[in-house]
Amino acid sequence: MANSWRISALAERHRALGSLLEDWSGMGTAWTYASDLADEHEAIRTRAGLMDVSGLKKVHYVGPHAESLLDYATSRDIAKVYPGKSVYATFLNEAGKLIDDCVIYRTGPNAFMVVHGSGSGYESLLRSAQGRQVAVLFDDDLHDLSLQGPLAVDFLAEHVPGIRELPYFHHIQTRLFERPVMISRTGYTGERGYEIFCKAADAPFIWDSILDKGKALGIIPCAFTALDWLRVESYLLFFPYDNSEMYPFADQPAGDTLWELGLDFTMSPGKKDFRGAGEHYRLAGKERFKIFGVLLEGDKAAAGGDTLWADGRQVGVITCAMYSRLSGRSMAIARLEVPYAEQGVKLEVKGSLALNAIAHSLPFDDPQKTKRTAKG
Repeated sequence: MANSWRISALAERHRALGSLLEDWSGMGTAWTYASDLADEHEAIRTRAGLMDVSGLKKVHYVGPHAESLLDYATSRDIAKVYPGKSVYATFLNEAGKLIDDCVIYRTGPNAFMVVHGSGSGYESLLRSAQGRQVAVLFDDDLHDLSLQGPLAVDFLAEHVPGIRELPYFHHIQTRLFERPVMISRTGYTGERGYEIFCKAADAPFIWDSILDKGKALGIIPCAFTALDWLRVESYLLFFPYDNSEMYPFADQPAGDTLWELGLDFTMSPGKKDFRGAGEHYRLAGKERFKIFGVLLEGDKAAAGGDTLWADGRQVGVITCAMYSRLSGRSMAIARLEVPYAEQGVKLEVKGSLALNAIAHSLPFDDPQKTKRTAKG
């Protein structure tokens, strides 16, 4: 944790569960516990699991110019985001390449909260704010507890009136165990789930209460690495771990387009005036690779960095992989040359494993997204 400068109020809880608190975005984060990751993955897919994702950076963006500045800095039409609504968005640079992704929450007429990871979203927001009527507040007191899985709503319904009616990508200001919280119907698992934003002082009590009162439903603490397993199945990218910042081009600088990453859906239809717009649209149809799935033979997981081969040469690289004992499948997210990013194309894996595989469309799990968007 040599680089950590942000303090988690749950650090002692994580240590007690066996975590060494590895650094992520400046905060000591529980990458693993002493428990089996397969059990944590199963809990979230079949019951519910509780994770501390407070390492995500929370930025309040408030003032008369906040809406127009966010609209220029990100890919979404911010005018369509009303109080109580949130949206997944991306940041681009002038070259039209992804520099971060985020969730934008509108908390009032001129008030937003932007939650992002390890990219340069914060710097982009600061740059946009210079000389404008907007305040930018980095909020490291606010903690984010993520309760994910099919039984998450059943648990919360016992304590939060109206939670069943909260739609996907909406949020409410309420109380949980008599503590003030904002609960958002968002997550990073592909399951129906909720993020609970609370004060640092309240985080340990809320964490303990969920695990204690949720024991009968099988709710258990889950470490950060469980998200890797879930995101492979659900096609959820993690900047920069799926990007050229991690897997560089041989002859080009780092930077990937939304078209290459499959994130062009984050661009609001018809939107033209945003940072990087000209290059973004110019690069459409000029993809150098595609993010695609890989289904491997056998019951072992590949490793990030394992290479993919076809026609006697390397045609891709695996960025994240997992084996699911629930489905009995070994799966991966990969960066594949465009001609090979087609369902059923035969591939060879080389590196930590040497075996056959096929290219497979994403997501592997719940392609219609019926679980995360379920009503009632």
